[in-house]
Amino acid sequence: MGWLKTAAKYLLLLMLAGLGALVIAVLIAMASLPGFDELKSSPNGQMVRVRAADGSVIVSLGPSYGDWLTGDQIPESMKTAIVAVEDRRFYMHPGIDPVGIARTIWVAKRLHDEGRRLQGASTITQQLARNLFLTNAYSAGRKLREVVLALAMERKFSKAQILELYLNRVYFGGGAYGVDAASRKFFGHPGSKMSMGEAAIVAGLVKAPSNYSPTADRDAAVGRAKVVLEVMQDAGAITASEAESADPEKVRLAPETDQNAVRYFTDWALAQLDDLVDERTQPIDVWTTIDPAMQVAADKAIRADTPEGAQGALIALDRDGAVRAMVGGRDYVSSIYNRATAAQRQPGSAFKLFVYLTAMEAGMKPDTPVVDEPVTIDGWSPRNSNREYAGPIDIRTAFAFSINTVAAKLGSEVGFSAIADMAHRFGVGTEINTHPSMVLGTSDVRLIDMTRAFAAVARKGVAVTPYGIVKVTTAKGDMLYEHKSDDNRVLVAPWVAAEVTDLLQTAVNTGTARAAQIGRPVAGKTGTTSSNKDGWFLGFSSGITTGVWMGRDDAKPIPGLQGGRAPARAFADFMRVAVAKRPVEQFETQVTLPEWQLEPDEEAYFGEPDEGMTQSPDSVMDQALDAAGVPDDQPAPAAPQPSAAPPPQARQPRTELDGQFLDGIVGRGGERPAQRQGSRPNQ
Repeated sequence: MGWLKTAAKYLLLLMLAGLGALVIAVLIAMASLPGFDELKSSPNGQMVRVRAADGSVIVSLGPSYGDWLTGDQIPESMKTAIVAVEDRRFYMHPGIDPVGIARTIWVAKRLHDEGRRLQGASTITQQLARNLFLTNAYSAGRKLREVVLALAMERKFSKAQILELYLNRVYFGGGAYGVDAASRKFFGHPGSKMSMGEAAIVAGLVKAPSNYSPTADRDAAVGRAKVVLEVMQDAGAITASEAESADPEKVRLAPETDQNAVRYFTDWALAQLDDLVDERTQPIDVWTTIDPAMQVAADKAIRADTPEGAQGALIALDRDGAVRAMVGGRDYVSSIYNRATAAQRQPGSAFKLFVYLTAMEAGMKPDTPVVDEPVTIDGWSPRNSNREYAGPIDIRTAFAFSINTVAAKLGSEVGFSAIADMAHRFGVGTEINTHPSMVLGTSDVRLIDMTRAFAAVARKGVAVTPYGIVKVTTAKGDMLYEHKSDDNRVLVAPWVAAEVTDLLQTAVNTGTARAAQIGRPVAGKTGTTSSNKDGWFLGFSSGITTGVWMGRDDAKPIPGLQGGRAPARAFADFMRVAVAKRPVEQFETQVTLPEWQLEPDEEAYFGEPDEGMTQSPDSVMDQALDAAGVPDDQPAPAAPQPSAAPPPQARQPRTELDGQFLDGIVGRGGERPAQRQGSRPNQ
């Protein structure tokens, strides 16, 4: 029996040594603990609130903190509920709960057999210590430190202070930390005004915030709240009648704001924060350019007008480059890829903007005569979509009806390198090839770059740099960053921009972009790539410039997709809302559209309008052209066949597609260059 006494003696000594070590550890922890006021002011990470142009909060990222509620401001029902469900003996234990520990040991074996770890023994004080000073990594060492800190906190702070810290710092799900943030998120009012039923819902979230979130699963949240009320009644904190009258099913939840489409914008804008501000800890407000009404209209337009199976993107810029709306796809939840800022696609005839900008800068005018005729440049023979040639026309007519042969001839005359330089000058950041086919939009570009280019034309040649952040402030209002606009960089002379605007508004009023009409002056251009893989429309009116792209992410053809159809309709649907409250602005060159021209009339085009390149984008490099200059994957046009002219009563002579015809449509007067009479050759 002597060895038992010796073993007991050593065990007692070990226990006393352990207790002494624990006391010393607690005393050291007490000395190192921050004060109560310091703990109140230190957040668990940075909260970023993103505000729209009207000041409303559109997205909250990171932890969300409401107002700090003192113990007197926190409803008694909230304190009672959290103590009952999380730590019934909170007011009796010294920081750790021996009874709770003993209870959990009984079920430890069963949990271990089920592959689950032991939980449920942590007191409110232990949870607070873990939230403030430790991580959630489960280990014996972390659990021991948690115990030491809990004991130290109980020695340093009162129970009321610990409960106040806990209820203002614990995570309740949905990014909300503290009862005030949780109450505002889930119920739409301050935490100091919570009812018994609301308190039960919030208290029930601590165990599993994601499982019981009212916004994610209302039934689960209500069911959990009923359990909380039962626990409160069992603990003697409330009576049966009080539990019944609380009725969580009658609690009204605050409506969730739809953050789907706007997340494309916030992802793009917030990625720039690291370059704008150095603040990384305290909460900040990011004031943005986004217009909520325009954003909703943009999302609706893309969802409504994008063809089935395709994706759509839209971006709208104000005069100075402020992004008023941005949609990067049909559904952010299913695809976060931002096609408005990241996707690189061929623009088709929308790229002709740079061809004609270069031509105007070189001295040409909208009424400069040109000839629409077959042309071959370095072995490349572009054709028009209607397989016909108009003969002598002017530049305005060639642009309005997106005539490919004229664009090719202009490119050859002004230089393909000069056109590429013009595109880069206007903000296109992707590589532009200088093959002759480049005039038809064979180089990949981004929608945001093309939109800023059109916006610079609308701004009379002054550069436009898209931006989304107006200013960044602290939660207290201290300025950390403020955007400064640069109005001094002139890209082209104002008269060049005015002449190109002349061309762009003619395209909308009489040419390929008639679907973009909105009842006020609009200037714009369509674009469609080969096999209908991409559809574009870019244009401006009343100070807003909008770009629309549609297509498949895998670049497969979409039957019927043309820039003058779905993209132009989406542009019009959006712009009617975007400019509704803005005054009508006339362009320097006005075009009056006759009443009859407002009705769709394909015959006015003499066949389908060209809305993009009809030459395959890679035809020069990778495709063998037949004698007619048509890619192998497209049928060659039938050769013209001689035929006897029908009698006058059988076929009326066709009106010539020239400047006089165009002037007649739009009511534009003035002297015109001499035009060839007669009909165009058929092909």
